[in-house]
Amino acid sequence: MAGEFAEHTGNGQERAVVLLRDVSVRRFTTDQVILDAVDWSVRPGEHWALLGANGAGKTTLLRLLGALMHPTTGTVDVLGARLGRVDVRELRARIGHVSSAQRVPENLGAHTVVLTGHTGTVQPLWRAYDDEVRQRAHELLAELGIKELADRPYGVCSGGQRARVLIARALMADPALLLLDEPFNALDLPSREDLVEALHQLAEGRPRLATVTVTHHLEELSPVVGHALLLREGRVLASGPVSEVLTDDGLTACFGRPIRVARREGRWAAWSGRSGTTATAAHSPARTPFRPA
Repeated sequence: MAGEFAEHTGNGQERAVVLLRDVSVRRFTTDQVILDAVDWSVRPGEHWALLGANGAGKTTLLRLLGALMHPTTGTVDVLGARLGRVDVRELRARIGHVSSAQRVPENLGAHTVVLTGHTGTVQPLWRAYDDEVRQRAHELLAELGIKELADRPYGVCSGGQRARVLIARALMADPALLLLDEPFNALDLPSREDLVEALHQLAEGRPRLATVTVTHHLEELSPVVGHALLLREGRVLASGPVSEVLTDDGLTACFGRPIRVARREGRWAAWSGRSGTTATAAHSPARTPFRPA
């Protein structure tokens, strides 16, 4: 199966889904440093948030994880394969990648869009979809709570529905790693909450699936997101459990302005920490000391 991943090494140790060692990326034409000396590991079943200001290097880091580019220096291992020593086409087929910027033919029905995840194509290759594959696409739509959209053209689906269709499409390969690049972009509050709940249920139903979500808003994180990485100007500012990373000091250092954060019932909120701003009584600010990477 395309999504198979040997979760343990030969000596029985758990293998990281993602392992970056001293990774740097420089723009070839200008020698601009985009990522600088990044170390990071993601284990099976972990759910990570990737945060940083615009231009911090989030998209570049996600492209490395998706085997869409190579580092300038350092090593990147994804699903046990090292970039530069593996056929990236085969590796990409084992990684689920969802972006709000994905281009999808708007006339295709939602079920057909999900089917194209089996072949990794934009247009459907009908001969490649037997009854089992077609049934799996229906099951994934149901798992994401949108089975009623099977015949609805993608172009008339709402933003939140489109996001869930794309996630179902990414899951057709049964990946061990799911990359979500700003999946909540431009969603209204009800659609955001529907997607948060769908991702929460997805994670609970797939205990070994690892996810990395790029976001600008803590409110978009589901309670299952247990780890976070903060990027600032291409360097890892902090990484680890959310209780240690998503703090007032951590977010303030990451974004370069006073930020306050709070957590309630597993959900997060963030607001300006400038004088005159206060949290609502319902929230209890996170005060765990900031521990830089």
